[in-house]
Amino acid sequence: MSQTWEGAPYPDKKPMKAKGWALVLMRGPVLALTVFGGLAVLLLLRLVERPVFGLRRPVTPWITQAVCRAALAILGLGYQVHGRPMQQMGGLVANHVTWLDIFVLNAAKRIYFVAKAEVAGWAGIGWLARATGTVFIARDRRQARAQKEVFEDRLLAGHKLMFFPEGTSTDGRRVLPFKTTLFEAFFSRGLEHEMHMQAISLAYHAPQGGDPRFYGWWGEMDFGPSLLRIMATAPQGRVEVVYHPPVRVDAFADRKALARHLEGQVRAGLLDRNVLE
Repeated sequence: MSQTWEGAPYPDKKPMKAKGWALVLMRGPVLALTVFGGLAVLLLLRLVERPVFGLRRPVTPWITQAVCRAALAILGLGYQVHGRPMQQMGGLVANHVTWLDIFVLNAAKRIYFVAKAEVAGWAGIGWLARATGTVFIARDRRQARAQKEVFEDRLLAGHKLMFFPEGTSTDGRRVLPFKTTLFEAFFSRGLEHEMHMQAISLAYHAPQGGDPRFYGWWGEMDFGPSLLRIMATAPQGRVEVVYHPPVRVDAFADRKALARHLEGQVRAGLLDRNVLE
């Protein structure tokens, strides 16, 4: 995340009970084996896939999708999809709530994320991101031209590029204004008449009786405690993934108009699911 949304801190939690630790000990090893075992299989397949198909990845995205679906099942998180992922060339955008978004969005559709360059160096997460074809963007104007070319090459290869225009995750109870910079690549000459964009609303519902912000990940919250809290919970809540009708990029005057429209779709989807404040 390039910057962090600073909302009210998550309320202090009581010490984890025996049941919670039992769930962590049961789910943790299975989750780790699934994620990193899947990563090992994916990397082996890439040894063949990359020299044969180049940018195209006809096999490994299926591994990513299967692993993410299995991870959600292991955690016990309920999962509903509304609407249909687009088939056209282009990109997708969603509101950003938590690290779980990566599993949720990959489970529903074979996509490629766009992330800041620093993510590539994060232990564990960086390896997963690189292996699954994440596009890394550096905040350096000197690299803007080269990064735009990478974007265009991936789009022309048929990759669905997924990013979070809010620029940070939140508590899931709001939608922050969309930043418009990354939308510019979809208006590149020769691409604007081929590209489509699809908005996705991610509506997380807390476990029964839990804080509505239960799945949010924001401010100075660390990944470890968030992971433990979710693994220690049963029964879990659920997430609804709402795919809105895709739009043609060339139907909009510029990136700002396109971003406003997609932000409105995301916000409307969350209002319909009664998760916004």
